[in-house]
Amino acid sequence: MSVLDAVRALALRQPQQPALIAGQRTLGYRQLLAAVDRLAAELHDLGIGTLALYADNGIGWIVVDLAAQAAGICCVPLPRFFSDGQLQHVLRDSGADAILADEGRFDDLPGWRMQAAPAGMDAWSLLRRAPGAAVRLPAGTRKITYTSGTTGTPKGVCLSAASQLAVARSLARASAARPADRHLCLLPLATLLENIGGVYAPLLAGASVCVPGQAEVGMDGAAGLRVGDLVASLHRQQASTTILVPQLLSALVEAGEAGLSLPSTLRFVAVGGAPVSARLLERAQRLGVPVFEGYGLSESASVVALNTADARRPGSVGRVLPHLRLRFAADGEILVRGAGFLGYCGGPPNGDEWVATGDIGHLDDDGFLYLDGRKKSMFITAFGRNVAPEWVERELIQQPAIAQAAVFGEARPWNVAVIVPRAGSGQDIAAAIAAANRDLPDYARVRCWLVADRAFTPASGLLTANGRVRHDAVASCYRARIDALYGHPAPAGPARCADRSQALDLQGAVARFRVESA
Repeated sequence: MSVLDAVRALALRQPQQPALIAGQRTLGYRQLLAAVDRLAAELHDLGIGTLALYADNGIGWIVVDLAAQAAGICCVPLPRFFSDGQLQHVLRDSGADAILADEGRFDDLPGWRMQAAPAGMDAWSLLRRAPGAAVRLPAGTRKITYTSGTTGTPKGVCLSAASQLAVARSLARASAARPADRHLCLLPLATLLENIGGVYAPLLAGASVCVPGQAEVGMDGAAGLRVGDLVASLHRQQASTTILVPQLLSALVEAGEAGLSLPSTLRFVAVGGAPVSARLLERAQRLGVPVFEGYGLSESASVVALNTADARRPGSVGRVLPHLRLRFAADGEILVRGAGFLGYCGGPPNGDEWVATGDIGHLDDDGFLYLDGRKKSMFITAFGRNVAPEWVERELIQQPAIAQAAVFGEARPWNVAVIVPRAGSGQDIAAAIAAANRDLPDYARVRCWLVADRAFTPASGLLTANGRVRHDAVASCYRARIDALYGHPAPAGPARCADRSQALDLQGAVARFRVESA
């Protein structure tokens, strides 16, 4: 049975049950099925092979996604927080021959032409690519999900319909999803976790999916949040389930501790995308927030393990989902199999081989999985975005004022850097960081920074012999001062660096800068 099969059955059994809710608009299961079938027929007649989907959270996004499934079309969700360069890479890499978008970001894209939008989607744009060489995808590819881009160039993960369904079924069981549930989508629907865990799993259970726009729930880009709007949305939608990244959970907990009333309707709050501190989970539980930590990756169609009401172990990321197998490499790296990962765009088919996660971990005697750290220097921000520090550092040292840089942000709400200046004042460094930030997507930008006491060298142990920054060593050397950068309210936005200290001593003094709105 597919997600669409479930929707068809529910359209007969509970036709009036709300399936999708956005503002004043509600689609019952019968209406949802009719909308999906109409659009699927039109997409099929248009001869689309691979459809890129770019839109805010809403009913339209879900209808397009399900219609692509019904028409046998490969769907490529486009994250709205990607830079223009990243989006253009995704379109080339995936071989998308059409784009459906709810705004005009692609209207002037070279090599694409506007076409009449499908019926009922008058406010949307349909663009078609000029004929060209087709991209060969692994057989059975029905969705290509792109990571945040650990090196600036996102990698396309090819998934089958069966792999997505397997995870959705496991999540529906693990969360005890039921028709009475109202799931509130807080993460962007282009995020695979929300797509599968927040849409497919509730629909399999006959529940209602609430999909207000991102601005309505207080989300602003990849790293912005208005927590009052988030809490108000949870209350307004009477949400029983939702999915959070650690930074959203932290904001929710801080709001509750400050006296803001949290909804009593919540019964299952999944949190994942990045490591979660045990202390934060304890604080959430004291407030009565039913938090269940999980772990996953795109190659496993979003989720590998999850704590549940019946099987919960604090400090772990839960037990592995039943359709998966797991083992460990000699160095402790977690390997996963059985997720139906088909391969990467432009790469060879994967078959059913073991997938290396890049994470080090272990199982306890009861089968609960624990994460011990990242295998390499790549970090995951508290908003669930993957960042390779070398990528950001390359952008920084292209600036004349910056000689060396080490970037950090693991499980943090924004990124910071330890800077070795070439010459000039703090304002020169501030301008250099602002210039580098303009070429980076917002989740990769440096929001605060400090000046290193001395240059990174092999002799000091902060640089390898071939010139690579030793991130662990730099972090150890500057840990207290890096931590101090996070001891203040979040920067307002990704733009101008303003010197809030006295005159900067480039020979060793530490200055702290805040990134403010441009």
